[in-house]
Amino acid sequence: MIMIRRATADDFDALWPILRDVFRAGTTYAVDSAISRDAACDYWMNQPAATFVAVADDRIVGTYYIRTNQPGGGAHICNCGYIVAPAARGQGLAAQMCLHSQDQARAMGYLAMQFNFVLASNSGAVRLWHGLGYVTLGTIPDAFRHPELGLVAAHIMYKAL
Repeated sequence: MIMIRRATADDFDALWPILRDVFRAGTTYAVDSAISRDAACDYWMNQPAATFVAVADDRIVGTYYIRTNQPGGGAHICNCGYIVAPAARGQGLAAQMCLHSQDQARAMGYLAMQFNFVLASNSGAVRLWHGLGYVTLGTIPDAFRHPELGLVAAHIMYKAL
């Protein structure tokens, strides 16, 4: 059984290997692949409005953050990022975390969720977000330098909450 809860500072030791491996791969997140542990902690734990972890059998198997997408007049729209540990992929955890994040975002007062940079090459994520009601507002051609595929497009996706 998966439990999703707010992350604590003590969770970062378990989160770091999951984040590090995704960031180092450089295939899904527009984050410096050489990001340091401290910078990753700041990015994932400190900058967001909230960070959550998915726990199964006392192990962290996934995580997501919620952050305000734009300040001021755009502060009613949030942005989220999700990562699932390799051993937990393909079991519906990303969908579960996304649904959880929508409830949390509503509770935090957000009116919509926008994904700013969903790589077209990440077909599983694109398919999942569309299945959960997100629409693609636009596509940025050649937006991301993928280590194996070269330049790939990125989608901007949106859902009213």
